[in-house]
Amino acid sequence: MPMYKVKPYCSEHRVIDPPTYVLLIPKFALFLLFQDGKNDPAIQALESRQEEMLKRLYELKAVVDNLSKTVLTPDADLDVTDINPANYMPTICTTANLDSVLGESFGVLRDIVINANPSEPPLSLLVLHGLLCERYKVLSSVHVHSSVENVPTRLLNCLGEGTKNRPRHEYQLGFTLIWKQVFKPQMKFCVQSMCPIEGEGNIARFLFSLLGNSYNPVTSTIIDSWVDTAIFQLKGGSNKEKAAVMRLLNTNLGKSPWIIGADLSVADVVLYCTLQQSEGENSVPTNVQKWIKSCENLASFNLALKLM
Repeated sequence: MPMYKVKPYCSEHRVIDPPTYVLLIPKFALFLLFQDGKNDPAIQALESRQEEMLKRLYELKAVVDNLSKTVLTPDADLDVTDINPANYMPTICTTANLDSVLGESFGVLRDIVINANPSEPPLSLLVLHGLLCERYKVLSSVHVHSSVENVPTRLLNCLGEGTKNRPRHEYQLGFTLIWKQVFKPQMKFCVQSMCPIEGEGNIARFLFSLLGNSYNPVTSTIIDSWVDTAIFQLKGGSNKEKAAVMRLLNTNLGKSPWIIGADLSVADVVLYCTLQQSEGENSVPTNVQKWIKSCENLASFNLALKLM
């Protein structure tokens, strides 16, 4: 027995079929609305505004398309070595304070440990060691790994014979060079907490950054490009590639005394050292000769040159 029952409203049971003309009504109504709206001022004003907005959008699209042709994107084929470095002068930080570069050390000596093969001495790293010694108090030492035998005396004394009569805590930086049988130079900074940095060019970038110099993005890109050119083309390339690099270097040095303008950079250090160690019979152009003499007038370059 049902619990609840509603009495029917209609005593007769009817089946009502839905009309087939219902769907035609909206179309007909819209047609009438459109016909009546042709002369409606409100609808005419709305159409005018819509046409004006579309016109402005097309104009903006044309402006954006023109701008996209003039703006250099990251995918653009841009040769940074063709940029005049005089237009992008670096910002030089002259402070000789490692804390401003690396943060507080809390009295702990910062140690740089480099493994290098004595058959291919990383000359640029020795030049950078000299530049670091001019700015900081550096505790330098050279060791020989058991994988290497008969290291020449000049390489054992490559970091100089400076006095080590100061207590360790009075030094700002530790620089340890280990002659070891390795494929490429390796460096660790804060030995216990970082993976090694490999490659002479990458280590040179890090060491030069400790001097506190800072550059804008364009200048940094130019410097990185020249460092890579020195390592991969001038040092490891064919004679044809080396000749092309020398022509490009000569053109660049005709615009400024150093690679990026009026100041020495890591690009100058790596390029100079690679030139000294590269094999080939390429003649040295005039501007490059002047630049080499400018490098050799600096004490750090002159000391490293004695190792050749």
